Amino acid sequence: MAFPEPSALTGFASGGLDRLAAAREDEAKLRSLVEDPAASAYVMCRDLAVVRQETGRVQARFPLAEALGFGTVCDQVLLGRDEEGPVFGVSLSPDSLGDPPENDPTGDPPLPGKPGHHGANVRTLALQRLLPEQEIAFVGEAKSLLGWHGRHRCCSVCGAATALTSGGWRRECAACGSSHFPRTDPVVIMLAVRGDECLLGRQPRFPKGMYSALAGFLEPGETIENAVRREILEESGVRVGAVAYHASQPWPFPSSLMIGCIAQAVSEDILMDKAELEDCRWFGRSELRAMFLGEHPLGFSAPQPIAIAHLLMRDWLEGHVASL
Repeated sequence: MAFPEPSALTGFASGGLDRLAAAREDEAKLRSLVEDPAASAYVMCRDLAVVRQETGRVQARFPLAEALGFGTVCDQVLLGRDEEGPVFGVSLSPDSLGDPPENDPTGDPPLPGKPGHHGANVRTLALQRLLPEQEIAFVGEAKSLLGWHGRHRCCSVCGAATALTSGGWRRECAACGSSHFPRTDPVVIMLAVRGDECLLGRQPRFPKGMYSALAGFLEPGETIENAVRREILEESGVRVGAVAYHASQPWPFPSSLMIGCIAQAVSEDILMDKAELEDCRWFGRSELRAMFLGEHPLGFSAPQPIAIAHLLMRDWLEGHVASL
């Protein structure tokens, strides 16, 4: 069931799979899901989603039996079930994809023996809306979970090899008995506001002219509110008081949870951290509106709709955030 909270409007958040948590410890149930003729899979290789490109259409979901034949399988995980049947994630060894064409070394690597199949950048699939929103969420879940398995082959306690279990939702170390569970890294992303102005910054890696909300990883021992205050102060020199949660977003690069907040600024002067930001400034509502419309006189722009920063900025502009 869909609910109208702001988080549901962010990219990678509209999957709605029944995650079948009760089936993860039931080996017979897991086998029946794998053997279900309706079982399908999303396939990852080299951090890319394997897709089939046809005229005007991109396919990322394949019958499980077909997906398992795409190359050497590293991991297979249960993502859940939707109205079409069980859904799995499958990761392939890096050599399962070929090299980009010689005449286009920046192109997508092909899947040998499968015409029209290639590895596709997940961010590109989302930004260009090449897949339905629901499928983008499924691809994001597969990327996050399979990526975690790829980075946790060894036990962090004793260093021995670990084995995938519970349908992909745990790894076990036979040497010391430790259990390891998939991790999501919390990141605070926040819009500091002061009257009719909001604080935005840009990093050198951003597209030309794009400004966004400030963000940073939540550190051990911090509350969300204190992380918001610390990050804004460190990056901009601006102090904030009250902080209100607004929305969250799963972000599979590689596996984060973006925690979107609105923060009330209690100072105005900017002392920018030049190691983090290329620019940081206050924007009025009229400027922000022009950025969304693509009409800013200096060519400034807002983040794409898949990003929670877009939602934070738009909802503040339209008055749909909590009062501070």
